[in-house]
This record gives sequence, C-alpha cells and structure tokens, in this order.
Amino acid sequence: MAVAMECGDAEPSAFSEDVIWENPSTEPISGKSAVLKHLGNRPRPSSVTVQHAISHGKVGAASGEVIFANGQTRRFCHVFDFTSAKANCVAVVRSYS
Repeated sequence: MAVAMECGDAEPSAFSEDVIWENPSTEPISGKSAVLKHLGNRPRPSSVTVQHAISHGKVGAASGEVIFANGQTRRFCHVFDFTSAKANCVAVVRSYS
C-alpha cells in the first residue's frame, strides 16, 4: 500500500468510502474519490525503496525513500488504520515526509 501511495496508483478497492488521508502538504483529505484524485496528481518516482514495513491487527506502517528522475530524494512514512485485521481496506492514512 505504501508503494502505491508513493507511485500514485493505488487500487480504489483498497480504500473505504470515507477514508481520511492526513499528510504534511495539505489539510486532511476525506473520501475515496478525493484521495484517489490527490494521489493521481503526485509526481511519479523513478524508484521506491521500502526500508521497514510492520503490521499488527488493524494497524500497519511502512517507511522508506523515493528517488525522482531529477535525482531528488524524499523519505516517507505512512501509518495505516485498516477497517479490519484483514488489512485489505484503508480507513485512515497518516503520512510523513
């Protein structure tokens, strides 16, 4: 899920209808269509490296680094609250970079 968030190509079914995305660059984004639209507008990285990924019950997190075509790098961390312990549908994302 973290790689999909960084690449801007997450599957719509991965989000609940009332998902909330808290990120450092904007006010919280609410609703599946708004989150997908915002993700689609993100610059595409050349590479994504996930350094840590953990999950426990309804919570998961991943951190790593993206590299863009111009050589710029950015570190990221996404903390996910899922709708259930199956971890297949995101209710809340808190992103840090």
